[in-house]
Amino acid sequence: MRKSILIKSMVFLIAIAFVLTGCNSSKSSSTKLEDARYTVDENTPAWKLDTKEDTELTWYVNAEWWNTDYGNDTITRKLKEDLNLNVKFLSGDDTKLNTYFAGKDLPDIITIFGGNTKAALDADSWALPLNELADKYDPYFYKVAQQQTLDWYKLEDGNTYGYPSYSNTQEHYDSGAIPGNDAFIIRQDIYEAIGKPSMSTPEEFLSALGKIKQQFPDVIPFGFKGFSAQGDAGSLGGTFQNHIGVPIATEDGKWYDRNLDEDYLSWVKVFNEAYKLGYLSDDTFSDDGTLFEEKVANGQYATVMAGGVAQLYTALQKNLAAAPEQKYVAIDGPKSTVGHEPTLSQSGISGWSVTYISKDVKDPAKAIQLYTYLLSDEGQYLTTFGVEGETFEFNEDGKAVLLPEVTKLQAENPDEYKTKYRMGEFWFFGHDTFKVEHGVSEPLESVDQIKEWGTPYLKPQFLIENIDPDQGTAEARSLTNINAQWATTLATLLRAGNDDQFNQILDDYRKFLDDNNFDAIVDIRNEKMEQNKEKLGLK
Repeated sequence: MRKSILIKSMVFLIAIAFVLTGCNSSKSSSTKLEDARYTVDENTPAWKLDTKEDTELTWYVNAEWWNTDYGNDTITRKLKEDLNLNVKFLSGDDTKLNTYFAGKDLPDIITIFGGNTKAALDADSWALPLNELADKYDPYFYKVAQQQTLDWYKLEDGNTYGYPSYSNTQEHYDSGAIPGNDAFIIRQDIYEAIGKPSMSTPEEFLSALGKIKQQFPDVIPFGFKGFSAQGDAGSLGGTFQNHIGVPIATEDGKWYDRNLDEDYLSWVKVFNEAYKLGYLSDDTFSDDGTLFEEKVANGQYATVMAGGVAQLYTALQKNLAAAPEQKYVAIDGPKSTVGHEPTLSQSGISGWSVTYISKDVKDPAKAIQLYTYLLSDEGQYLTTFGVEGETFEFNEDGKAVLLPEVTKLQAENPDEYKTKYRMGEFWFFGHDTFKVEHGVSEPLESVDQIKEWGTPYLKPQFLIENIDPDQGTAEARSLTNINAQWATTLATLLRAGNDDQFNQILDDYRKFLDDNNFDAIVDIRNEKMEQNKEKLGLK
């Protein structure tokens, strides 16, 4: 879900480029802040000092699917109680966000997706610096925020305006506490029925799919998340490139075009052969995320190149509950033809969503208190495990353990579980490692083995985060066209009629790159990679 929403949300950036620079740039980057209504203490979170009651903040989330309910589930009810805070959630799409920026009044808090977007890069024109708010109202914020993350999001004026969810540093990757999230999975009953063969070489892969086709004619031998018009190449794009360990940079540290990697393209040709043999379904190319998840839930795919296992949890759990023998399990699946190990990706230091406090905020003190609360252990326990005594207890080792009735509902009715408790759903300041480090959760049979398979292969890709051209530039417009063209090209390659057609499609794509100023994009990426090296202390 994170990846698909991120890509979708980037579409609005060109549209709002004029709005941000034309409407809001006149605002000063510095806003006069009133004095705190309580005595600030750097060793005490300000939400414990502030006695003001019944503050209300509006919080816009740029995702139509966001649950706007507040105060009725375990998490937001406790949040309301602890902070004396009412939140009016607003949700919408890029058009609605554009409308907000074009108007005079912004919501108090705004969550967008993508730290390299036009909105994020121009945050000084419409948002308040978190460091100034913390200095004024809640210095305890610095004890719970990650300094490397604050530095990563620092703009040229030296201020940090947004804080992300799921921001992982190198330390988090080294801890081994980040779960894997991508894998090649297969229905266990089918895997056993065909003799549990290796599927790591092209020959083994096609042979196994052939056995599946013969023995299980009613299922689709190989499935994957499809493509979008916005340039999302589905799980056969970057997800599969990571699976076979395609490098992210050249040996001398320059940007590397993974789409044209020979190892990767050799597997694309294998998938094309699978298509010609009837092992892929034409519907897969056009199915949206909902249809894809429905087919996973119904066990209609024998094998799946799965990207975002956490987001597939509900579908995988429904499949397991309906037919336990059809449980999906992770196996090695396709491997690099040149000996690379998998380099699976999870959220990097940029995280996923990014949340800002707007200059129109009615109560800036309460807003930064909200950040501190959700980043602190109190907030992390709440959003991860719920409320002690209501949804979890601490065991003798001090680890949080969900109550039996909670895990029962999670396994049997995941939709009701999400609505009633909302744990894992209130992710604005969430972190992948907290659950592993501070809790003992009941095993989730549908996903635990899949996540565990991927964990040893996780490698950060900090070097290539936020390296695309700035939105609103000619290069950014070219890249939008190139990304869309690559998604179309990949889909066409997979369905090519013969090798000559396959090669011609690739040649046409290379020409498209030349005709769309790709060299200038590569130069920008290389320049930003150098900047990332400085941020990461690699120079």
